[in-house]
Amino acid sequence: MSEPQSDRTLDVIDLNCPMPILRAKKALAAMDSGEVLLVLATDKTAPDDFAAFCRQTGHELLHQQIRNDGVIMMWVKHR
Repeated sequence: MSEPQSDRTLDVIDLNCPMPILRAKKALAAMDSGEVLLVLATDKTAPDDFAAFCRQTGHELLHQQIRNDGVIMMWVKHR
């Protein structure tokens, strides 16, 4: 799958749970419905955390991938 387009990027590299989710929640609150937030993280629990976050909040986790440098990229579409 090709990378989805994003409207905003949130860099939470080197932050551990729960900070990536808290920062994403704050960023999404400032975005409009349908916009996409690209989250860059290194916390190994982030993929599962963001999947659960999206299930609980109604946002959509469009895609996840891990770059060669270990950075986890997650695209979250605002509900």
